[in-house]
Amino acid sequence: MKGEIEVLQPGLFSSIQDLGRFGFQKYGVPQSGVMDRYAMRICNLILGNAQDTSVMEITFQGPQLKFSASTAICISGADLSASLNDSPVEQNKVINISAGDTLRFGARKAGFRAYIGILGGFRSEELMGSQSWYEGLTTDFRLKKGMKLSFGSKDLQEKDTHSHLKIDEEYLGSDIIEAYPGPEFERLSKEQQDKLFSTSFKTDKNSNRMAVQIEEDLENDLDPITTGPVVPGTVQLTPSGKLIILMKDCQTTGGYPRILQLSEKAQQVLSQKMPGEKINFRKLDY
Repeated sequence: MKGEIEVLQPGLFSSIQDLGRFGFQKYGVPQSGVMDRYAMRICNLILGNAQDTSVMEITFQGPQLKFSASTAICISGADLSASLNDSPVEQNKVINISAGDTLRFGARKAGFRAYIGILGGFRSEELMGSQSWYEGLTTDFRLKKGMKLSFGSKDLQEKDTHSHLKIDEEYLGSDIIEAYPGPEFERLSKEQQDKLFSTSFKTDKNSNRMAVQIEEDLENDLDPITTGPVVPGTVQLTPSGKLIILMKDCQTTGGYPRILQLSEKAQQVLSQKMPGEKINFRKLDY
């Protein structure tokens, strides 16, 4: 039986994402996918879904959703004060849904992006092996009022596995961004390298799923480079000294020096940062 979710209010920026699409970067197609893979995997693990099952990614201000059929969901990542039929619900727990139930979100308590996993995943358009929404590629790229999302209505089959899931929520408040030296890192002077790892930077308001920009500049006297490949987590240094950290919807090539490459954990931490929040780079060795 098919169920539907009616979008009563779309929130600020909500979309359907999975782990992304791979193998198409040579054609200029971004990887896309969830910004916080850890939160996505927690949702799916708790529900018994496959790890790569699609989820809804919510940014800062959550949507209002009405369910037409019974199912089960799990909310992980940022705490945006979720409630079901106006009663608060817990993070990282199975939430049983009945037909007619309405899910809402309120004030932000921690983090920046929350994730809704649903039993069996969302049924949406698959393109190039992925359900991840991306503007200009997929039919939809964010929730709209009145939109209806499909899911497979079924009951949760609970099994006693005698296991305990330990969930790390500390990363939501962490300001440590672990990074490896990038291909052009050694072109930086000793002073520039030291400043990069001793300065507290702030995320800029002009940040999104394509890239997180940094408010403070890093003096740059590097020569331009030949356009080369970039991936999510690449930190570019522009001629003006602007630091740009590429994220999941980033382009596939770039011509700015690639001075750092974020670890997967660092990308998760950064994805949960509000504009204006502090970050500190920590150097990792290969």
